[in-house]
Amino acid sequence: MEGAENKQKQSFLNADVVIVGGGPAGLAAAVQLYDKGVTDILILEREHQLGGILKQCIHDGFGLTRFGETLSGPEYALRFIKEVEKRNIKYITDTTVINVTADHKVYASHSEGMILVQAKAVVLTMGCRERTRGALAIPGTRPAGVITAGVAQAYINLQNRMPGKEIVILGSGDIGLIMARRLTLEGAHVIGVFEINPIPSGLPRNIEQCLHDYDIPLAMSHTVTDIRGTDRLESVVISEVDDKLQPIAGTEKEYACDTLILSVGLIPENELTIGAGAQLDPHTKGALVDEFYQTTVPGLFAAGNVLHVHDLVDFVSMEAETTADGITRYIKEGLPEKDIPVKCGNNIGHVIPQRVSGSADFKFSFRVRQPQRNAHIVVKQGGQVIAKKTVINALPANMIELPLQSSKLSGQDEIEVAVE
Repeated sequence: MEGAENKQKQSFLNADVVIVGGGPAGLAAAVQLYDKGVTDILILEREHQLGGILKQCIHDGFGLTRFGETLSGPEYALRFIKEVEKRNIKYITDTTVINVTADHKVYASHSEGMILVQAKAVVLTMGCRERTRGALAIPGTRPAGVITAGVAQAYINLQNRMPGKEIVILGSGDIGLIMARRLTLEGAHVIGVFEINPIPSGLPRNIEQCLHDYDIPLAMSHTVTDIRGTDRLESVVISEVDDKLQPIAGTEKEYACDTLILSVGLIPENELTIGAGAQLDPHTKGALVDEFYQTTVPGLFAAGNVLHVHDLVDFVSMEAETTADGITRYIKEGLPEKDIPVKCGNNIGHVIPQRVSGSADFKFSFRVRQPQRNAHIVVKQGGQVIAKKTVINALPANMIELPLQSSKLSGQDEIEVAVE
């Protein structure tokens, strides 16, 4: 119409709980909240469908811990999606949350306009993103054919497109290992997997099932030091590295390839967390939380890979269910102050939670820095051992859990988790 302005709609909503992200953590939290009596829930998801990254994870191995059977990623997600729909829990897809405030206002962008939701509590379950070439600062040209493992997975499993034929994989993360197998099964030649560290970062079962079973070479203490090609990747240069992870001169070897796949780590997606004013842990790159998974902002909770990167999706769902229990308590009766700090001791890379109130039983989740056989893990407060556990083969790739009874705590002295 002449002279008319196209004005986007603005929607103003209210909900007891807004869940940012409809992946495995968000779905599990929603179902648990509903079953605990908190039924006014809204899930906001930026993709066209619920399920998060699981939609493209067509391999099996999901659900053994949570459901007692092995499922593919889409099957695992569908279990929770069906539960969400059975309870008529509200969700809006194709919606990008652009801001979360400390007073629980959630601003989101939708194709039909802006959405503002006032909540009593907000759950952050945005997951994580992959580190890219830019984060690694690899020298060389910028041809096509340098992609992350997750992008390669989406190309094959969702779009039925092969990313390349001659493949080099940098990094031994689980997605990269799984893609080495997937690409091999689809007819590509995986030249090798190269890892800068002296130990692999992926799960031992994935190294065995995805590499050894298919005779795919794995080279430790190696990295890419040059990328060559004009329009399309033509080759990469691989060098050995020393104990300080610096390339060793004279060890360079060139490999002809058309695709370089990066599987070099995941970073929790925490821009919204920072925007809301919550403090981050420098070790996990996720929020600082208490035993209820509440961040340093009251009423703002975090769970799943946005908090710390997990090795199994089952643990993501179970952590989100525990978070939902804390949210229920927050809404119905409030949460106690968190005064007891938790720190990482010898050979502990990170620990969740980082601060506790001591008013409820909870579970520590942590990883070791270096592999250790017969690792004797102790939890101490005031010099006294209050919990312990022995792990036969502690690996940085495996998350370790250790329950602690609140009755074991005394006073406000700092808690330390360490390997003796």
